[in-house]
Amino acid sequence: MEYVIVSGVLLLLMVIMIFTVNAVFMEGPANNLRYHAFVDIGNGVSTRIVDLYVIAPGNGTIATKFDIPDEVAGAGYFVSADVTDTGTTGASQVIQVQGGGIQSKIAIAGIGATRGVTGNTTGAGWNMIHYDSSGV
Repeated sequence: MEYVIVSGVLLLLMVIMIFTVNAVFMEGPANNLRYHAFVDIGNGVSTRIVDLYVIAPGNGTIATKFDIPDEVAGAGYFVSADVTDTGTTGASQVIQVQGGGIQSKIAIAGIGATRGVTGNTTGAGWNMIHYDSSGV
């Protein structure tokens, strides 16, 4: 009888340990990695937008292609550029990167108050930023 009770308790502890190990040692670090990778991706996209605006012509168009990682921690993600508060004149524009329940928002520094930036993309394939001086 003692052998059955000890074996049952150890089996119960083993089951609890299996679920705990997955959450603590696998999902936690993967989510931390996703968040920091999303911040890096958002900063890169924001920098590319600002750099394109700096060299943009007064009259005309300019476009550039760029590549970002296809996946982060084995999962896809979504990048969007938009205004966070529609009541302002664009001063609070952000790049939002999200996927797998993790999200980061990066401010578009420098041009947020003068130019509206909108659009979205994913990590798959090449991405393009297109500037048109007519505002179209």
